[in-house]
Amino acid sequence: MIRVFIADDHAVVRRGLQLLLEGTDEMKVVGTASDGREALGSPALDACDVVVLDLSLPKVSGSEVLRRLKESRPALPVVILSMYPEDQHGLHLLREGASAYLSKDRAPEELIAAIRKVARGGRYVTDTLAERSLESRAEAGAPHTTLSAREHQVFLLLVQGRVVSDIAAELDLHSSTVSNTIRRIKEKLGVATLGEIIAYAHRAGLTG
Repeated sequence: MIRVFIADDHAVVRRGLQLLLEGTDEMKVVGTASDGREALGSPALDACDVVVLDLSLPKVSGSEVLRRLKESRPALPVVILSMYPEDQHGLHLLREGASAYLSKDRAPEELIAAIRKVARGGRYVTDTLAERSLESRAEAGAPHTTLSAREHQVFLLLVQGRVVSDIAAELDLHSSTVSNTIRRIKEKLGVATLGEIIAYAHRAGLTG
């Protein structure tokens, strides 16, 4: 039996995933969370084999939940299930420790296959991400590919419309640290304003 923990801010999605996974007779949902803080504090994490994690969580973002889980439970597989297309942020999050990244428009059977594979210790890479991996080699050196893990995390939150105070609260950082990170992002992207960061993300196809 594969024990699964689900973190998603939509109750309908959590319930739908639970029905889907438990309908396989080989998976059991042992816990759920509606925000990142609840997920990180859940005792059910100690009883699960796989975490299914949304990126757009309130209070603590999904990317930050992933980072903290990789610090505290490095062997626990995390499957990112997100509304963001795989070719936008999937490769970066795989590099940060996710065992799989699937967009929510994937077939249910593919999510089940991904959970099965990562529960056995493997990584699940969709056809989209496999192709994107090849393309990224040609893009090596593009400004956004030079962002560090923390810078990419802040960049993603900025693209989602979060302000400095929100980002600081989600990532448990001082506002000055976030501001300094944004300054480095601007330098690396060659932009001067937050609006230009968003415009860059649109041009690069990094927004939903």
